[in-house]
Amino acid sequence: MLEPSHNNELPPIPAKRYFTIGEVSDLCDVKPHVLRYWEQEFPQLSPVKRRGNRRYYQRQDVILVREIRALLYHEGYTIGGARQRLSEEGDASAVAMDQALIKSMITELKQLDELLDPGNII
Repeated sequence: MLEPSHNNELPPIPAKRYFTIGEVSDLCDVKPHVLRYWEQEFPQLSPVKRRGNRRYYQRQDVILVREIRALLYHEGYTIGGARQRLSEEGDASAVAMDQALIKSMITELKQLDELLDPGNII
């Protein structure tokens, strides 16, 4: 088993759509019961549940588990601190995405305005 501080030694994430809890456990060097606990503590972590409540994690879930692991084991955050840090990062990225969307919409509206300008009729 890898040491908690050796986060860079985790295996690469394979190009798959869904991962079982056992696969995520191996990829992130975290026991399955810890993953189930983190699902309760971190609202961002919510794998798809299918037949018989089997969990299927997507690639972004595996990346999130690695982030949580790094915050808790490597950077020394508490569960509450890591939860707060992840929600702040999520808020910041959402704001950045909103700003990018607004800029692209403004550009499109300017292009439409130029096309609809009566002086530009061919």
